Order: sequence, then structure tokens, then C-alpha cells
Amino acid sequence: MTTSTPNSSWVNFLRQYGPIPSNDNMYDETIQRIVKKKGIEPILIEAPYLAELIENFNSENPKSIILTGTAGDGKTYHSRETWYELGGTFEQWEESGNIKKISIHYGKTLYVIKDLSELAPEERDILILFAQCIKGKRADVLFLIAANDGQLLEALKQVDEDDDAKGILNIIEDMMVTDLPEHPRFDLRLYNLSRISAAWALPRVIEAVTAHDGWRECDHCVFRDHHDVELRCPIWENKKRLEGEQANSVLRTRLIDLLELCEINGVHLPIRQLLLLVSNMILGHPEARDRLLRCQEIPNIIEKRTTAKASIYRNIFGENLPERRRESTAVFETLGRFGIGNETSNKIDNILIFGEDDPELKNNYQELMLSDTYYGADYTYKIHQKEYLEGISEDEGANFLQLVRSQRQRLFFSIPEGRVDEFKLWELTTFHYAGEFLTKVYRTIQQGGRASSQVISRLVKGLNRISTGLLTKTLDKLILATSGSHSQARLSKIFESSISVMRDRGESVQIKADSNGKINIEVSLSSSPSIPAVKLYLHLIRYEFLSRVAEGALPGSFSRECYEDILAFKSRLLKQLERRKVEDGENEYFDDSMSLHILKLNAEGNIDKKTVEVLY
Repeated sequence: MTTSTPNSSWVNFLRQYGPIPSNDNMYDETIQRIVKKKGIEPILIEAPYLAELIENFNSENPKSIILTGTAGDGKTYHSRETWYELGGTFEQWEESGNIKKISIHYGKTLYVIKDLSELAPEERDILILFAQCIKGKRADVLFLIAANDGQLLEALKQVDEDDDAKGILNIIEDMMVTDLPEHPRFDLRLYNLSRISAAWALPRVIEAVTAHDGWRECDHCVFRDHHDVELRCPIWENKKRLEGEQANSVLRTRLIDLLELCEINGVHLPIRQLLLLVSNMILGHPEARDRLLRCQEIPNIIEKRTTAKASIYRNIFGENLPERRRESTAVFETLGRFGIGNETSNKIDNILIFGEDDPELKNNYQELMLSDTYYGADYTYKIHQKEYLEGISEDEGANFLQLVRSQRQRLFFSIPEGRVDEFKLWELTTFHYAGEFLTKVYRTIQQGGRASSQVISRLVKGLNRISTGLLTKTLDKLILATSGSHSQARLSKIFESSISVMRDRGESVQIKADSNGKINIEVSLSSSPSIPAVKLYLHLIRYEFLSRVAEGALPGSFSRECYEDILAFKSRLLKQLERRKVEDGENEYFDDSMSLHILKLNAEGNIDKKTVEVLY
């Protein structure tokens, strides 16, 4: 194909944010130099704390500020933009040296430490000046320091013996541990940029990329909106799908769902990784240079009929990259844990494989496959599908199953929200209960609602099966049992007590959010303030584990770590039970005998007790 295509400087610039081998995308400074050299408008993403930083340093009583967080959270960006707003120049910022200083309002000098890890040994004394500043001994100076958590504490250790700096290390460490944003006795604020939610940031990253003026370079490209879908540019197609218009907004919504679930599980993805993800989603192709498309490669991709390999839905998981690079890139490794593409769903797989010929599946096949003329059932898919069904060769069968895998990924991000339950969408992931956990538990509770009794009962059933080792169906009370001598035995048939799920005389089992917004299973054994509720942090993996156990999975088959966590939770409940017995004056020991209650299952699968008198 000889048709010419523009060589977009914007597309080439966007590639720098992707997973390219040179790793230039890892450094804010490198990107800024490219912006200046090429004359390209930078990608501007809302910085959540920037206005606060500028307002602080322009106020009558400013405080020094420390910016912490992992690499890629935006520490350099916040520092640089604050520098510009206070009158600093690009040239001054780019000059050699890690410590910058500028005169600001009220005759104060602001020291900006761009990266604490790059301080030379002879520059460490600047931290003593910083200590004097926040203790109020030097009212003429202020500081803005960017540092990773570990680097910050390590640097402060080196000056901790100095009289002026003594105690600063413990103060800042306490602020980091307790998430204290401002110290009441010292002139210091601390911003942990790792608290910026990836689910909050992603729409802003997408908007900054897809709305960039650089896309105007595509206006005159013959492949941009070609009337023949087979001759359409995959870069432009991916960009349009990511913009989220109409039905394509499902893609954004579901990707945000995955990122929010990651955060609940304690996995943080910095903005740098989100930029990498968005760049790869738009430009990824396994046959392109560096696995990211350039404009001049489009004609060859179209001619070889491999545009489907540029599918945005595959690129979300880094499928365009070699396995080693994919697994070493945080965002792809994290999203890959959901197993989307590898996990199967009978209903969806039947549609993908047999839908064209099966009258009962044909309507669904039309809706899910044929309606997407670009990444759905294209020419290549139909050829391999036919060869697979006719059993021509094992190799062709393997090729088709790879295409099916890609279609599972596409459908996960395109099936409308109103049909999620119908198609059992979350069966396409490792976590079948993830959608329920996110919408009916986590978000509901965060918005002030309550988890349904059905959800709580299922979790209690799972807890009971782990606590007793019996395949019980009991779900209206939490059973506490031991083996007689060991609370963490796999089979525990000695009944200790039961706790009512519904509120009854101080007993209850609830799902509640704590002061930090974390969701917990909260078990109350008494209304007495001296016997506080026992909590179990409920993240996605534990929710999935308990739900699977309640539905019949063996406790140790899904997650050994979760199983041990639940047994440890049971031990804490038993300890609290002993405290309640002491406070209530309960005593099960009589003159020369005691009663043991042995657990057994009745015909309905619920727990019954058989009382045994033990003489001694």
C-alpha cells in the first residue's frame, strides 16, 4: 500500500509515555525537555494539591511542606509548577544543582529540594536549616522538599544527632504513620501523594491525552475516519473508544472499577503508570517498533490485516508486549491479576464459538460480535472460527482460542452495565464476586448505606465453615468452636458460643467502614464498652474467599493466606469471648463434672449440639 500518511510529532511524543525500552517516560525532567525542544504542548493533568501549595506560600503565615509518595506520584510536577507560580523560570529549574531558592512574599527565601535522594553529602546541612525553620528558629526561610518515604527518613537520621535537628525524625515519622497532614506545634505540612486515588486520576489522565491539541495533526490523514472499516487507523479508533462517548463509556467505567478494586486491596498505581497505561491503550501493537505504533506503520498494519492486534482491550493488559516486559510493568502486572481473558464463562464462550450457527445464540452473537465491525467478528476471526469448528488442524484451533481470549477481554469492557448479571460478566475474572463487592458493599457503605442481609449471611456461612471445619449451612449466627485444645485446628467440634447476626443483647455481625474508610466485618459480643467489637479488614480477596467457601469451595483451595487470616480472626473472637465470660461471671465448671457441647450437622445442614457430661 503506497498511500502516504502524516508523521505526527504528537503521536511520537505520546509514545515517550509508553512502555518503551529507553525508559525516558520514567522521568518528568526528560519529558519537559522534549516538550521544549519539539514545541509540543505538555500533557496537563489536574494536580490535586497544587493550589494548596501555592496558596500556602503566598499566605501571611506560610508553612514548610514535604511531598512524599512513590516514584511517579507527581512530586517533581508539584514542585516545579509551584516554582513557576512563585516566579521561578524554566532555565533556573534546569540549572545544575538539586537545591533551588527563590525570594517570595514577606521577605522570605524558599528553598526547593527537587529530590532529597540526590543531595550530596556536603549538602546535608540544609536539613539542619530545615529543622530550625519548622521549629520557628528561622522565620526568614521556608522549604518545599520532595522525597520518597524511605529516603526522607534515611536523610533525617543522618542529622538527628545535631541539637537543632534532634527530634525532627520522630515527628515526621509519626506524621507519615498517622497520616497527619499538619503538625500542631511545628510549621510543617506533609502531603503523601500516594493517597491520590488511581480511580480518581484515570479519567483526568484520559481527558488530558484524548483532548490534546496534538490530535489535530490527524485531521488530514486519509486513514483517520476511512469509510471502509478495514482501512481505518487503529490509533484513531482506540482514541475514539477511550474518549468514552455513548456506549464506549463502559470501557472507562469498568477500568475505573478495576483500579478501585486494586486500591481496596492496597495496591497503589501512580499517575506515571496511568500515563503509561493510556499511551499503551492507544498505540499498542505487537508488530510495531517498540510495540507502540507510529503513523508511518499504519499502511503496513492495514495491508497485513493485523489491525485487530491493536485492540485497545488487549492493550489494557499489555498484550502487545513480551511477557517479561509486561510482568515487570506495575500497571500491567496489577491488572493481569484479574485474569481477564484467561478466565472462562460458559455462556460467553458459547456465544463466541457457536453463536453464528446456533439459532438460540444468534441474537447475542449479533449484538456482541457482529455489531463491532472493527474489533469484533472481523474477517480474520470468522476464518479461524470456521476452521476451528471444522477441526482442520490443532494449530488453527490454538490460533482461534487466542482470538477468543482477546474477545473475552473486549466483552468485559463493552457489555452494558444493565446486562452484567445476565451474562455473568465477572465470571470472566478471577474474582467472581468483585462486582458485587464493589457496588453492593464497598460503595454502598461509603455512601452511608448498609450491606444487604443476604451478603452478611453468606459471609457468616463462610466464616462458620472455616471456624468449625463442617459443611454447615448455618447463616443466622456466628459459631465459635475449638478442637478442645487448639483453636486453629481444621476440624473444631467443641462448641464455645454463638453470636447472633441480627442485633440481640449487644451481639451483632455487621459490615462497617472505619474512620479511614476501610471496610471491616465487625463482630460485637457485648454492649459493654470494656469489650469492644472484633474487626476483620474486608478487602476483595477475603470477600471472594469467604463467598467461595460459602458456596462450596474448600477453605484451603483458594487462598492459604486468607484461611490463616480467618483462623487468626477466630482466635481474637475467642479471646474476647473469655473476657465476656469473666465480666458476666459465667462459670461452666461444677463440682465434679463439666458439660461439653459437640457440634454436628442436622439433615438440613445446620449446626446442632449434642451435650456430653465429662466427669473428673
